Amino acid sequence: MSYKTLLVEKNKSIATISFNRPQKLNAFDKEMVLETQDIIESVTHDDAVKVVIITGIGKGFSAGADLSDPSGMDDHSNDRLVYDGLVNGYMPSLVNIMNMPKPVIAAVNGPAAGIGSAFALACDLMVMSDNAYLKQAFVNIALIPDGGLNWLLTRSIGYKLAYEMAIEGENIPASKCLDLGLSNKVVKPEELMTVTMDWAESLSRKSSQSLRETKKVMRAAMSSTYEEVFKLEAEANNSLHSSEDSLEAVQAFFEKREPNFK
Repeated sequence: MSYKTLLVEKNKSIATISFNRPQKLNAFDKEMVLETQDIIESVTHDDAVKVVIITGIGKGFSAGADLSDPSGMDDHSNDRLVYDGLVNGYMPSLVNIMNMPKPVIAAVNGPAAGIGSAFALACDLMVMSDNAYLKQAFVNIALIPDGGLNWLLTRSIGYKLAYEMAIEGENIPASKCLDLGLSNKVVKPEELMTVTMDWAESLSRKSSQSLRETKKVMRAAMSSTYEEVFKLEAEANNSLHSSEDSLEAVQAFFEKREPNFK
């Protein structure tokens, strides 16, 4: 399926989703919100896709919501318009990114602001070009962070730093994102997609069941007790033990070769 606001490429077992409104710095209009929902849902259930990359075309990852987009904003009878737009528009995509049983890598090629930064932070891994930055500009228009950013930021860097980031509304450069643990890698702009694709290809050769269950348990760990996580780990390994992938890994170990996972 082709999209107007997205570019989707599939290379072997890797799907790359690119926000494609470069003239608007990939800001989300209504069409891009709906198309993003559709493609994220699609790759979530595509068993041929083992790793997903999300990036932006042009000079930025995403500038956030397109405040100049009039779509759906003329319904003055709906006093829940903003709530509905966030919960029914953005939340399905962001929740699917966090819950899909495969790793999602954000390749942040420039500004990732507002809801754009929510998409970057919702991903499991992040690679940033050294000229990229995250920005929470909500305070500048008398709003608060949305897209789940209050959850994502406080759990990533703690309350004090998250609150500071939200109320200052300043650019957080890639180097600081790396120091704070918000990004995994920072590279030169011309190396961004090569490094990201190499990482995705490396992950695609690993056991899908291991990647899936590790993501599931670690996501659950953010709101669970030690004992609860311990039991989730035990359940996962109990079900994976003696699986085809596990048996192949053990055999490959003794044969001194790389395992060939399904």
